[in-house]
Amino acid sequence: MDDRDFMSVALRHARLGAGKVNPNPVVGAVIVRDGIIIATGHHDRFGGWHAERAALEDAKQAGVDVRGATIYVTLEPCCHTGKQPPCSQALIDAGLARVVVGSPDPNPLVAGKGVRQLRAAGIEVVEGVLRNECNQLNEIFLHAITTHTPFVMLKYAMTLDGRIATSTGLSRWITGEAARRRVHEDRGRFASVMVGVGTVLADDPQLTCRIPGGHDPVRVVCDTRLRTPIDAALVTTARTTPTIIATAVEDGQCTLPYRKAGCEILQANIDGNGRVHVGEIVKALGNRGLDSVMIEGGGALAWSALHDRAVSKVSAYVAPKLFGGRNAPGPVGGEGITTPDDAFRIVNRNVITVGDDIVIEGGVAYVHGNR
Repeated sequence: MDDRDFMSVALRHARLGAGKVNPNPVVGAVIVRDGIIIATGHHDRFGGWHAERAALEDAKQAGVDVRGATIYVTLEPCCHTGKQPPCSQALIDAGLARVVVGSPDPNPLVAGKGVRQLRAAGIEVVEGVLRNECNQLNEIFLHAITTHTPFVMLKYAMTLDGRIATSTGLSRWITGEAARRRVHEDRGRFASVMVGVGTVLADDPQLTCRIPGGHDPVRVVCDTRLRTPIDAALVTTARTTPTIIATAVEDGQCTLPYRKAGCEILQANIDGNGRVHVGEIVKALGNRGLDSVMIEGGGALAWSALHDRAVSKVSAYVAPKLFGGRNAPGPVGGEGITTPDDAFRIVNRNVITVGDDIVIEGGVAYVHGNR
């Protein structure tokens, strides 16, 4: 095995912290001596040990001496005191001879300082091993720490002819079981999930992560006129899974039943389309410490989010099916753009097969005319 192989193992361990450490990054670490893994660790929960310290503790519990060994870590070791003391100093004190890093940490408190501290202590540091894979793993953290806004992913499932439901409004199920599991895995790593009231009325979703041991995101409903049924699943479970209703209705007697049920009411302004302003809601969620939003609503919400330039990434599930139907809805509604040159372009694309379905993902590039 070489550096890339051991970093791949560290990546697998890092994924174990997905959804549990926000707004911190997910990080994995592997300690190796003579080509053999002697200890592993990952950042398991916000406020808990970082991956490097978890790996050192794993070695300690096993009675293994790490002096002179190599540690592989998916993100540059921190060099400041936060919820935990600096990992760079812990690696120095432990006597590691070599540190292999995947991604640099853009956090201004780190940003190369961790690597410089290690080198100043005489430790060999190798940077950039599987950097793209490590960056992808922490796309939420890297976006949030550099832009100070939540990472927003627009997710939808559609047929090969671009329908998200039949002409009668039925949509269960467009994609197969493997694709639906992947969606639940994504819910587990996002801090919040957002839908429009139309989705609530049509599907009465729970929007929880159905992966055993998974993290349930905060549920957010964009509901301009407060039409969410008081007996909707999102409302009746609000005391166990936090639910925010973003509405233009003034907080008062109309909102009281929802607040009594445990929902939080978020006052929102109206946009040019007469709906709550999605961009402002995303900023408000960020101010609450939520670093990411997964949008699973219908076409109207998708257009509002794109129009407000709030979407960072699109994740489109395409099923090998044809629904047809003149009135069958598509994934993005609203007024739309006026010329093809003004289209929202999907860049840095990734296409994968999940079961019988295809997933197309990529970042969103905005131009002047598409708003």
